[in-house]
Amino acid sequence: MDRRLKLLSVALLVVLAGCTGASSGGGGDAAAGESVTLDAGSGAAEEAQASDGDDLAQIQNRQIIKTGRVRLSVDEFNSSRDAVESTAESYGGFVSDSNERVNRRGGSTYRSGELVVRVPSENFSAFISETKTLGQVENVETNSQDVTDQLVDIEARLENLRAQRDRLRDLYESANTTEDVLAVEERLTDVQTEIERLEAKQASLENRVALSTVRVSLSEEPPSPAQWYDVPVLQAFFDSVSGVFVALRAMVVALAYALPYIVVFGGLVTLIGGGVVVAGRAALNRLS
Repeated sequence: MDRRLKLLSVALLVVLAGCTGASSGGGGDAAAGESVTLDAGSGAAEEAQASDGDDLAQIQNRQIIKTGRVRLSVDEFNSSRDAVESTAESYGGFVSDSNERVNRRGGSTYRSGELVVRVPSENFSAFISETKTLGQVENVETNSQDVTDQLVDIEARLENLRAQRDRLRDLYESANTTEDVLAVEERLTDVQTEIERLEAKQASLENRVALSTVRVSLSEEPPSPAQWYDVPVLQAFFDSVSGVFVALRAMVVALAYALPYIVVFGGLVTLIGGGVVVAGRAALNRLS
């Protein structure tokens, strides 16, 4: 009996030890699971941060062509033109084209014109803001064009064409017959032409991205039309004298134009009239 009790006690101790081990094992697994969960969450956060960083880099690396137009009314054209050129140079830009016109209204003149300014794209907004202070703003326009996809597409096509060019060069070196040489040479010429065309387009787009274009129009205030009573007395007198001479000259010129007609047709009329008079007198004499 004592022996059975001892065996039962030992069995109970073994069962209890097994339960305790299972309990502690379960807790360890749970802790390990919690640790794995935390690690997974930390990894997801890092991936999200990396993804956000990539998106931000893509946004910052977008290739944008910026263009603008500023119309200003200015007091003096030449000084305002010089101010625009100085402003462009201060922002690392330059004037690529310009034109100037002398406009007339009544007896007065005023100047107007346009300057095409190329300025680094990072200084685009600052340049326009400062240019607006050089006169009275009539109109301001700004535009942007995203050409990132175009440049990526061009670069991909260039890589493909350059690879084709390399393979064609290898084929050209290994061609054995004249027909093969001519065929490969023709295809190589076509590929090289397309590469040069795409490289030129790529360079043009990159230049327009790097240097924004701003058209600055300047115009002096047109003079108001003068009323006749605003003209000075002496100027009115001399204008009248000049008008008299102009009228006399016009009459002389008109007479010079008309004189040949007067001589020719006047002579004809005189002859016809004289003939009629003679015929009339002869008829009267016969009647009498």
